[in-house]
Amino acid sequence: MPPASTLPGVDALWPLCLKIAARGAPSPADTQSPIAWNAAQGCSLQGLWDGEALELFELLKPLLDARHAGTPWAVGQLGQSLDGCVATYGGDSNYVNGPEMLVHLHRLRALCDAVIVGAGTAALDNPQLTTRRVDGPHPVRVLLDPALRLPATLRVFCDGQAPTLLACDASRAHEAARRVGADQVLGVRGLARPDGSTDLRALRAALLERGLGMLFVEGGGITVSRFIEQGCLDRLHLCIAPVIIGAGRPGLQLPRSTAMRDCMRPPSRVYRMGADVLWDLDLRAPAATC
Repeated sequence: MPPASTLPGVDALWPLCLKIAARGAPSPADTQSPIAWNAAQGCSLQGLWDGEALELFELLKPLLDARHAGTPWAVGQLGQSLDGCVATYGGDSNYVNGPEMLVHLHRLRALCDAVIVGAGTAALDNPQLTTRRVDGPHPVRVLLDPALRLPATLRVFCDGQAPTLLACDASRAHEAARRVGADQVLGVRGLARPDGSTDLRALRAALLERGLGMLFVEGGGITVSRFIEQGCLDRLHLCIAPVIIGAGRPGLQLPRSTAMRDCMRPPSRVYRMGADVLWDLDLRAPAATC
């Protein structure tokens, strides 16, 4: 076996992942591709690779398999502290996680059709939601804002770096268009429920009609929580940083359980990324029982 230092690594693997995201997995007849596909196992990595590349491929494989299957799929991400906070009480979240986790976040953006953030996160962070830390295309940027709280001066509406959609209920689409332009508005019929909550299944269906089936729900904590609660998330990458914030803004906020046997216990895998730990949670697989 050749020394690990001579084996291909992440720099060689990443362009292959981008190709799968753009065109689907290679044909089974393509025996020269380093990534093979079969119906039983999905994508598999051929030949010898270094450990870092093998670990990255294992982490991204569910997304790559979903790309080939062509079915709608959504992954969420939350970066939080040891005590479960995504930001300080005042909303400062720059940066909870370290640089390795930020690179991973940008990779997820590059592999997905659209990146979704809630209005609260967009207002606090004024994010760019681009792939500037990695090679790869920018996703469509979707800001979930049923109440039309966001100002038209946010960078995503003005910088021209990638397509942007302000997602609101169809009944308020004309109002939104006057603020940010009709080309940046996604009016979703039934998005706003009578009780004031948001129908995320309606949002996913509206995005799919635009060809945006591979979704990355980037934050914040409330938005990711509502996606989980409504069964609209297939996978969650929960990124834990070795920091204690104390009385900050909580991450996951789901309905309470009265017994441990009723709590979610999804199958999981753990990855080290610098000083941080990433929990890869499969929200579609049968849950383990207590």
